[in-house]
Amino acid sequence: MNNIAIKAGVIGLCLAASAIPSPLYKLYASAWAIPTPTLTLVYATYCLGVLAALLLFGRISDAWGRRPVILAGLAGLLVSLGMFLAASGVGWLFVARGLQGVATGVAISAAGAALLDLRPAAAGLINTLASGLGMGVGGLLGAVLVEYAPAPLLTPFAVLAAVDLLLLAGVWRRPETVGARAGFRMAAPGVPREILGSFALSGLGVTSSWSIVGLYLALVPALAPALMGSAGNLPGGLAIFVMGTAAALAPVLARHLPFSAARGLPIFTQLSSGMLILAAGVALLALSISAGNAAGFIVSSVVIGLGGGLGLGGSLGLLGAAAPPDHRARVMSAFYVVAYAAISLPAIVAGFAVRALGPVATFHVFGAVIIAVALATFLLARVRARRAVPERA
Repeated sequence: MNNIAIKAGVIGLCLAASAIPSPLYKLYASAWAIPTPTLTLVYATYCLGVLAALLLFGRISDAWGRRPVILAGLAGLLVSLGMFLAASGVGWLFVARGLQGVATGVAISAAGAALLDLRPAAAGLINTLASGLGMGVGGLLGAVLVEYAPAPLLTPFAVLAAVDLLLLAGVWRRPETVGARAGFRMAAPGVPREILGSFALSGLGVTSSWSIVGLYLALVPALAPALMGSAGNLPGGLAIFVMGTAAALAPVLARHLPFSAARGLPIFTQLSSGMLILAAGVALLALSISAGNAAGFIVSSVVIGLGGGLGLGGSLGLLGAAAPPDHRARVMSAFYVVAYAAISLPAIVAGFAVRALGPVATFHVFGAVIIAVALATFLLARVRARRAVPERA
């Protein structure tokens, strides 16, 4: 694999590793008598690990280079997978998930910055492809292995560990993408003042795109079996795969549409289109869940994936064009702080709210908030798109 494919593979592996444990939580709960709120806290530990790594070490690859930082992240992820394989109680899950979060935060910020080094114009597209496919394949693979593989609490992590080792070897053999800099100093992710406006719009875009992913991962495994008329984990895994694949393909399809940046029109238009499609998809999903309509559920999952993929691609494209070369890791870390807060906080809160409201009502409440944020982002992106036309002229 070339250097770009390996860096994209790192992002895809991290997203797949975050999704695969979801169908296993039922097995853990049954085997070790773990209550649902405790499992929600296990997921929260992962999210806190990611955010802590981004806040403390997000800019480290600007000083030490992308390659050693990605290697460290993959090594940490491998250790966390080994802990899952050795787990014998809920305490192991907390430690393994926390370490996985730290390793993920270290790896994805450096890999995202490396993509900007290698292909600044295409980094958003590649990142979106890797994220969507990683999430979708991880959700489906986890469900399939839980249903059919021997030792379902072990096999998924063994598969991930094998992929991790392959990527470790690939990163080790590939050259560095950034020159040596001054020594590392602990500093929080940051955004240069001159790109604050672009970063704010990019952050709103990823908040809308990833918050629905977090909500989807939290609630769809409980909703999908009844909607699809099939028990087990496969309906939820298939739904996650459909949404993730649609998100991955969205920016590829967008390159052939009139608003594509490749045709010379501003990236703001791609972002605004994604937000409008995303809002429509969330509304359709809410209606489909209420009506118990399986076809509407599948269609809305595709629409959500397309809208989220366009939104994420537009957000990353906007950020990639604006981020100064000397601050790419720091800016990408700030972006991922927003992204992981968006994907984690709704899922954590929904995990507690579902006990009182039920999954359908919980989705309606959180879905309405996501629609409001997406529509607000749509309006702001349209304003920026109109301003960009006379600037280009």
